[in-house]
Amino acid sequence: MPRILLLVAALFAASPMLYASEAAAQCAPGDLIKTLGNARATSVIAPSGGRKSVVVRKTITLGNFANSFALRNALDAAGCGVGDLAQEIIAHPAFTLAPTRTVVDLVAVPAAEFGLTAESAALGDIYSRAEKLGLSLAPAEVGPELRLQYLDQPIGEFLHIGMKPITTWNGDPVIFVVANGGAGLILIGQHTSADTQIPTSQVFLFVRPPDTRELAKVRAPAR
Repeated sequence: MPRILLLVAALFAASPMLYASEAAAQCAPGDLIKTLGNARATSVIAPSGGRKSVVVRKTITLGNFANSFALRNALDAAGCGVGDLAQEIIAHPAFTLAPTRTVVDLVAVPAAEFGLTAESAALGDIYSRAEKLGLSLAPAEVGPELRLQYLDQPIGEFLHIGMKPITTWNGDPVIFVVANGGAGLILIGQHTSADTQIPTSQVFLFVRPPDTRELAKVRAPAR
C-alpha cells in the first residue's frame, strides 16, 4: 500500500475526528529518526500518581521565540509536520507568544478522568470539569512549543491542547493536537466548539498552577 494511504489509515485509527488533509502533513519516518538520533528514544512525559488510568505530567518553556514566523521556522528545522489548520491558527493574530520565557507545568488526562461516564462529552463540559479540579486552559503557544519539546512522543499518541479555540479565517474554531500517528511527529488542528462532542477517551493537556501539584491525588467529581 502506498505510504500516504498507510499514514491516513493510522491517523484515523487513532483519532477518527481528524482530517485527512491534516494527516498528509506528517513527517516521514526518516525525518523522525534523523531528528531524534534513534527510533526508540525514551519519553520525557512520565506517568505519575499511581492511578490505573493515564495521568501524565510535563514541564515546558514558553516565550522562546520573538514571533510566530520564528516559531514556524523552528518546527520546520526540527522536521516536525504542521497541518493546514495548525498553520492557519499560528498565523492568526489571536495566536500570541509569551513576552518572556515562562515555565509551565502540564497535566495530560483522558476526558473520562473528569467523571464523564458517557462515550463522548461536550468540549465545554470537559473544560468545566478540568477547571473544577484547579486546572487552567493552556495558552495556544503550548501546542507548537510542546511539539518542539516532545520529540520522543510514542507512536499512536494524540494530545489535545485544552485551550481557547482560535477561529480560522473561515470562522471555524480550532484547537491544537500534538500527535505521532506512526509516520512522524506532527502538530495539527481540530475543529471544535463548546458544543462539539469529544470522545472521553481522548487525552487533553491543561496547565497545572503551582498550588495543584498534587492534582493526581485528587478524585474527579461525580457526574
